[in-house]
Amino acid sequence: MMKSLLLMLASMFTLAAHAAPSPTTAVCPDMACFIERESAGDPALRAEWESFFAQTQYRDNIIRIMNRPGTSRPWYAFRANNVAGGQIDEGIAFYQENRALVEKIAQRYGVPGEVLVAVLGIETRYGRNTGSFRVADVLSTLAFAYPKRAEFFQSELREFWHMSRELGRDPFQFTGSYAGAMGMPQFMPSSYRKWAADGDGDGFADIWQSKADALASIAHYLKIHGWQSGGAIRVAVSLNPTPELNALAEQKTAMTRTAGDFRRMGVNVPSSVGAHEAAVLYRLETAPDEYHYALGLNNFYAIWQYNHSRLYVEAVTQIAEGIRAGRLKP
Repeated sequence: MMKSLLLMLASMFTLAAHAAPSPTTAVCPDMACFIERESAGDPALRAEWESFFAQTQYRDNIIRIMNRPGTSRPWYAFRANNVAGGQIDEGIAFYQENRALVEKIAQRYGVPGEVLVAVLGIETRYGRNTGSFRVADVLSTLAFAYPKRAEFFQSELREFWHMSRELGRDPFQFTGSYAGAMGMPQFMPSSYRKWAADGDGDGFADIWQSKADALASIAHYLKIHGWQSGGAIRVAVSLNPTPELNALAEQKTAMTRTAGDFRRMGVNVPSSVGAHEAAVLYRLETAPDEYHYALGLNNFYAIWQYNHSRLYVEAVTQIAEGIRAGRLKP
């Protein structure tokens, strides 16, 4: 297994000897196994996959980036790069320039326009920076040279293959992020196939060029993942930072407790939050060893599904709050 992986890396994705995949194996160790599994004995399909991989390039810089994600930094550093520096002012300008479109999409899906714009802002700086990596290279690299997430990226590689064929486009024309996310809303191929939406009514969900489609796709994604119209995203709370509560604030994000549960644990939750509302406690390091505590609610979890990072959700929330406060300014 290791030998075939090293051979793959040394040959820049040149195919290793064919390895028969087990039908019960979720992850293929190399491209030969993957091709055999995906082609299912069809010689023509095998030839297409071989031709595809023959044109891909291994990108070792992608592995380095994946091993040091931006969300691993403390909140005060993440905020400086993702909320400050004109992000809110640019969001206000985008909202004002596209007000009719933003509000039309917001009304259709029940997701506030400032939240849709905020996601667009943090993902691609309002569509200006959608990524320059060839998606085919990214997904091929991560599918076979990033073992801890190989299953996910092999699945995305399969989705990308089908997406390209469905759209009738050359797969090597798609560019995106270091993780293979594409277009203005940075959808992975599986997300595109499941949740991309046609916002302008032309029959094609063009997340690459159409602002309407990008905004509608974000809204559709959040709605499908549980967004509740009129609901809050998070509320600030106060507490005595005991070791038990701090440990709870660092647990995996899951809506397994309620606001009432946290009140019983000694967390001071605003009375506006109902006792039966699902919630998650988290904290943000606002300065070295200084923390702000908050309770994420249902809509917090909907945004978290878009990007599994509490820092990401907080950044989207703060940008949206800034846009909402400033969108009516001339």
